[in-house]
Amino acid sequence: MADVTLTYYLEILSSWCHWAEPAWAELKARYAGRVQFEWRIALMNPGDFPLSRAQCDWFYRRSGTIMRSPYMLHSGWLEPKRKGRYLAPNLVAEAGRDFGFTDDRLRLALTHAGTREGRKIGGMTEAVAVAAAATGLDPAKLRAGAESPEVKARVDASTAEFHAHQISQRPAFVLTDAIGDKAVFSGLVRAEPLAAAIEAMLADTAAYATHAAHFGKPPPE
Repeated sequence: MADVTLTYYLEILSSWCHWAEPAWAELKARYAGRVQFEWRIALMNPGDFPLSRAQCDWFYRRSGTIMRSPYMLHSGWLEPKRKGRYLAPNLVAEAGRDFGFTDDRLRLALTHAGTREGRKIGGMTEAVAVAAAATGLDPAKLRAGAESPEVKARVDASTAEFHAHQISQRPAFVLTDAIGDKAVFSGLVRAEPLAAAIEAMLADTAAYATHAAHFGKPPPE
């Protein structure tokens, strides 16, 4: 087990989580074997979603220009009739863990289908179809898992855990280490500040290990 853990809190249809994915991939490659990487679902509130495609496109133009993106995200996934309730893709991503997909492949397929292709993954049928095509999983089994109370309970728990950090923006990254330090980044999408915190934590945990090798446990009172 690594001395430093980076936990990424995300929502499948969050545009800013989409923009954060290159940083996440970069950090995983740079610190492979040195840092433990985990992702967890943090559901957005219904009121956090755009009310119309026009509004969604306005947000996409803003984030796309801020990120200097050569492409614009696709708002076709948005269905005003859902009134901001898009549980399905998040439940499908979480259910994928039970079939061995604890990495990023399944959830990235869902994100791409929604935010790049405009597919209506807010519906369970479409979300399952996307995930099954990307992974080869049996659609019926995947859907049964996604609709199970156990998966919903895990998503609710990870969302509550996100809020317990007293943050509201996704993506969020929480760094913890073996000596009890914690650093919380909410809403940042670039690798540099996270890398700086990781380096500091790795240096501190290494220093504690060196001290322990020389002096052992503290003497009793």
